[in-house]
Amino acid sequence: MGEIRLGDIIDDFCVKCKRIMNHSVVSILNGEPAKVRCRTCHNDHDYRHEQAPPPKVDARKQALFNEVLTKVAPEAAEDEDVEELEVEAEAEVEAEVEAEAEVEAEPKPPPPPPKAKKKAGKAAKK
Repeated sequence: MGEIRLGDIIDDFCVKCKRIMNHSVVSILNGEPAKVRCRTCHNDHDYRHEQAPPPKVDARKQALFNEVLTKVAPEAAEDEDVEELEVEAEAEVEAEVEAEAEVEAEPKPPPPPPKAKKKAGKAAKK
């Protein structure tokens, strides 16, 4: 491909769409795209070289999981029983998540029916 120019269409990972989409080059720095605009959602962002950002949730989840393990049995954290504790702790976390999901999934009672409005007209005055 030749030299990149403003307005050229290139593929890049869109941070809003969370997919590799067509983008227009908005700014160029040292001959390479610096900023791009998604042609689907029109969001401007830095050029990411078609690379998705690493997931942040997994690192947080693992840190919380390790914290729970150390609180449950700090001396066993170094033993071979760690795998069993991990399975038990993971089952407890899944059970809590399922319980929360069930609470959220409970149907709400329907709203009360609207009250009938009285018609104020000439018939009411007579």
